[in-house]
Amino acid sequence: MSRTLKKNPNSTLTDRPLPVKAMIAVMAAYLTLSALPSWADGERVIENPPLLKFRKAPPRLGLMAVPQAAGSAITEKQLDLNIVYTDGMLYNPATGTNDKVHLRSYRGTDTNPNVPFVAPTIEVSPGDTVRVNLNNQLPNDPSCTDAQGDVNTPHCFNGTNLHSHGLWVSPTGNSDNVLLSINPGVSFQYEYNIPPDHPSGTFWYHSHRHGSTALQVSSGMAGALIVRGNRLPSEQTNGDIDTLLKKPDGASLSERILVLQQIQYYCPDNTSNIWDCTNSTGVIESYANFGPSSWATSGRYTSINGKVLPLFNAKAGEIERWRLIHAGVRNTISLEFRKLKVGAPSANRLKAADADRYISDYCVGDPVPYHVIAADGLTMAGAQQTTLSTLQPGYRNDALVVFPEAGSYCVVDASAPASSSPGQTAESRQLLGIVLAGSGIPVTNIHDYLTTALVAAAEYTMPASVKPKIIADLKNNLQLTSFIPHPDIKDSEVTGKQDLSFFIDTSATPTKFEVSNGIGAQFDPKPYDPARIDRNLILGGVDEWTLQSNFVSHPFHIHVNPFQIVKILDPSGKDVSALGSVDNGGGTVDPQYPGLKGVWKDTLWIKSLIPPDTAQNGLYTIVVRTRYQRYIGEFVLHCHILDHEDQGMMQNVSIGIPDGKGGTATSHH
Repeated sequence: MSRTLKKNPNSTLTDRPLPVKAMIAVMAAYLTLSALPSWADGERVIENPPLLKFRKAPPRLGLMAVPQAAGSAITEKQLDLNIVYTDGMLYNPATGTNDKVHLRSYRGTDTNPNVPFVAPTIEVSPGDTVRVNLNNQLPNDPSCTDAQGDVNTPHCFNGTNLHSHGLWVSPTGNSDNVLLSINPGVSFQYEYNIPPDHPSGTFWYHSHRHGSTALQVSSGMAGALIVRGNRLPSEQTNGDIDTLLKKPDGASLSERILVLQQIQYYCPDNTSNIWDCTNSTGVIESYANFGPSSWATSGRYTSINGKVLPLFNAKAGEIERWRLIHAGVRNTISLEFRKLKVGAPSANRLKAADADRYISDYCVGDPVPYHVIAADGLTMAGAQQTTLSTLQPGYRNDALVVFPEAGSYCVVDASAPASSSPGQTAESRQLLGIVLAGSGIPVTNIHDYLTTALVAAAEYTMPASVKPKIIADLKNNLQLTSFIPHPDIKDSEVTGKQDLSFFIDTSATPTKFEVSNGIGAQFDPKPYDPARIDRNLILGGVDEWTLQSNFVSHPFHIHVNPFQIVKILDPSGKDVSALGSVDNGGGTVDPQYPGLKGVWKDTLWIKSLIPPDTAQNGLYTIVVRTRYQRYIGEFVLHCHILDHEDQGMMQNVSIGIPDGKGGTATSHH
């Protein structure tokens, strides 16, 4: 069982001139005016999630002052998050009205009562300490303390905890510890000590109590966590990409923080159609509707920052940073932008089932190119131009987006060819929202335009010692080698090997969701056992992991330390991870793997063509490497289709101190 906390009644919760020609060329993009089409609904114009305005944490007596770098401001911040049932509204395009819902949510410091089903953004800097007072005010739930039940049967829906997904912090004690159960009536303070050398980037936080993770995340209990950095690159060290992403006047680029959620509420009292909540109140109180096709059947829309079919105000020619966070439970999101046909009808009353036809009829422009610069919060070695990027559950992509001319654009979920479910084909496209781009400077070649802008920014912001290298990199197809947060893992560094395969045993009653410590002849899958340590790893070690799935595809996620992708082999043995590769395994071109070679991530899709293909010709083999740095203790790895995790597709991992003989040291007591 998860470790249970006893109730504590005392708990509380260098300026440089820009060349004139470059300044004129780039500055023009920002001298624009916005315009809205006549059918726009101003109430649905989207903004970033509310930003937490932390209260200063109380002084900590007896601690030595930490030396700070020049210009830094290391601080302690504190917030309250109360877990409660919230009555609210979610827009339903099928009826053009708001559905009433009664869902678990976070309330507290700077949460927005008008958008209650997305948590506020936590914004920090390297070196900060963040304290989260998690106050569980949900009704009593006996299944949280009943040791007789199967731990892999969804339970303890009113128990909770907190996971800082992707943060490089300790997994133990009151840090990023997901092996705790914060039961109803209990308050607990999480403390994240973010190291001064933590990468800047896009991360997120969500509930992670085994047995109720999917139910709570599907209810909207998730939010963005942004680490902002101001470290300039030098000849010795890499810097934060934030220092490069500037406008001509030195201000940061316009930014959107987008939390994409799949809130799958239903109305059980409507026995003829549980998805019709016209005269009922929607809830999420069961795992019965988390099946492979239930999201499409539900007719629900992916929400963005708590809003359905939102509108985005933009300006033609302005470079924007889109921080995309897939905070949903299981369904793939594949993002593309297409010009909306002039005179197109409003999508305000568009049923999800009709979205594909609407996109075919009215989202008729060619896909707009954009550039992905970071994966799972970690800056890549180069910006990759694409017209479609695939977000699996848990993924984050940072993209630089430019709308090339004034007008309206469709934000489309084109769906991925690779399915997470047995026998399920690609889902039809969905409309995620509409961008309203006001008049500005037309852009004919987005790649060249972006290159010119970033070179101008580098001229303005980068130190003289590294400026020539950075500018040469940018002119060489937008390389970003001075901003990647981790050095490549070389063959000579590897000290050990790990194998893993996911499996669903459909012959068992009930179905078993399992993980194996071996592949091939060593395949031996087991469901999660909280009392078992599945992998004992050594601090300072470097492992090469081989990952497979013997039954359908699953997103692999491991806590604490990110990994670097070495290769991704399709069933024929072809490496499809290099930029420009073509993955047509299963007969359909899948765009999500090409370009991932060498990229650092914390979550990765383990693709499988089983079923219907056999194990002999349906397996993809993925090789990654990871360093075990700084932190010891127990944490988990799991499938990030969260109902799979809740039902047993998870393992306990322990990192220990070396004993000097090739193993880990035991306690001296």
